[in-house]
Amino acid sequence: MKQSYYRGCLLGLAVGDAMGYSVDSRSWAEIQEDYGPNGLLGYDLANGYADVTSYTQLAAFTCNGLLLGLTRGQMLGKMAPFVKYIGLSSREWAISQRPWGRPEKNFCWLSQTPELCRRHCMDTRMLDILNRDPLGTPEEPVNNYAHPGALSTAIGVGLFFDRRRMALSETERLGAEAVALTHGSPLAFLTGAMLTHIISLCLRHPDVPLKALVKHAMAGLREQFGHQYSQVFEICAAVRSAIAYAESPDLNWQEVMERIECYDSAQVLAGAVYACLASGEDFDRAMILAVNHSGRSAAVGAITGAILGARMGEEALPEFYIECLEPGEVLRELADDLYHGCTMEKGSRLFDLDWDRKYLHGGR
Repeated sequence: MKQSYYRGCLLGLAVGDAMGYSVDSRSWAEIQEDYGPNGLLGYDLANGYADVTSYTQLAAFTCNGLLLGLTRGQMLGKMAPFVKYIGLSSREWAISQRPWGRPEKNFCWLSQTPELCRRHCMDTRMLDILNRDPLGTPEEPVNNYAHPGALSTAIGVGLFFDRRRMALSETERLGAEAVALTHGSPLAFLTGAMLTHIISLCLRHPDVPLKALVKHAMAGLREQFGHQYSQVFEICAAVRSAIAYAESPDLNWQEVMERIECYDSAQVLAGAVYACLASGEDFDRAMILAVNHSGRSAAVGAITGAILGARMGEEALPEFYIECLEPGEVLRELADDLYHGCTMEKGSRLFDLDWDRKYLHGGR
């Protein structure tokens, strides 16, 4: 694994999120009316910067929470289940989205970074859920939301995967639990499990064709959840259709994206898989495919960018996408922390002051 893949995943996610935000949930006809017959071909910049939304923010806060839990476990010798730290960090992100009632104490150092706390929530219902107890689980959902609003938390879980900490099936389960905190439809949290699996494999097997990795993730989803949830087969059918569409070069890509629809979580993942494969894993072309449709453009763009960034690394992302990405440096720092992990342990003489500041003292 290369450090560059971790950076590429978070930066690619942010690029797709920022590009898709400009046209999110607008019809294809409206997009063409504003940007021309070929649609949006790059950022629609605000004040010279590309703004990211809650898709990037939630993924980043998920990473922060997981590293907080890991650090407490290694340095203090005690920790709660990892999903508890995802819930804690998600709640802290929700607090960052309101202009009032900011607490004096925080656990996530990202709460101190304005560029990842801007109020750009793509599913405002999450804010209400994150301000109430209890949060959801796959077994006890708090609602039946299938919207992709929390899907990017699964990307953070996929980046955190390490065979020395947990098996891939456990990571997949954690991806489902992360999404289920706020989105209780099996279509949402099972898609999260599959996305976690894909991201984990992309980091570790960049030379294996993406189609094979996606099929491996579908098999993992069926094996772990297929006996309990019929929605597994609905998700797999959507993704298989996306693969089949990508293997039919005579199809018009825009018509395919409209056919996929890209509204609920399963459709969003299918749209991202199609954009990756139909573009030949060309990042720039994949971004254009991922955002130009009538569905959730920011969500499809974010997941497409994360998958290709994890496969190709930071150096493969075109510079014109990165140079005006406001949270770029913060995402690089977070990606590097994920790559290296906590190097300190209880009783060890090794001490990292900056890591201690970020992951034990909330950045203070």
